[in-house]
Amino acid sequence: MHLLPLTADHWPSVRAIYEEGMATRNATFNTAAPEWEEWDRGHLVHSRLIAISPEQEIVGWAALSPVSGRCVYGGVAEVSVYVARAARGRGVGRQLLAALVASSEANGIWTLQAGIFPENRPSLTIHAAAGFREVGRREKIGQHYGVWRDTVLLERRSSVVGISEAPPAAAPTTVQYTTR
Repeated sequence: MHLLPLTADHWPSVRAIYEEGMATRNATFNTAAPEWEEWDRGHLVHSRLIAISPEQEIVGWAALSPVSGRCVYGGVAEVSVYVARAARGRGVGRQLLAALVASSEANGIWTLQAGIFPENRPSLTIHAAAGFREVGRREKIGQHYGVWRDTVLLERRSSVVGISEAPPAAAPTTVQYTTR
């Protein structure tokens, strides 16, 4: 398996994998996949990845979304990782998440967060393995198919980007991000 940047050309396969995740009812509050243009606008232009199988099929994807439009949160992003049903349990999610972490840090992101349904044990496991820690549980944060659902809030702080123990030598700079 190898990883490549996710582009608009990959959208039909990426969307199909997203829809497989939605079908589990434990991957997202969304109940319908957006069109490419909407998805593209909602995600950072960097740190978009697909996983390609040895058979040259897209078997997973990962991307980052901004958590806020306020500049002080420019280095904070929310993680999305989805794996095709046929490829689950083969390490695809772990590889995507590890590469997403590296890409986020290369692009100035100091905090990654994820909101995961507590029933989605595989996702919680791969995030913990990638250095995410549980920072809370949001009880009955939203309704999903008429049922109030909790999410576990996870966070990963970079050890190479962002906050340091020593005061800055110069005025702090603001990390800018761009969405389409």
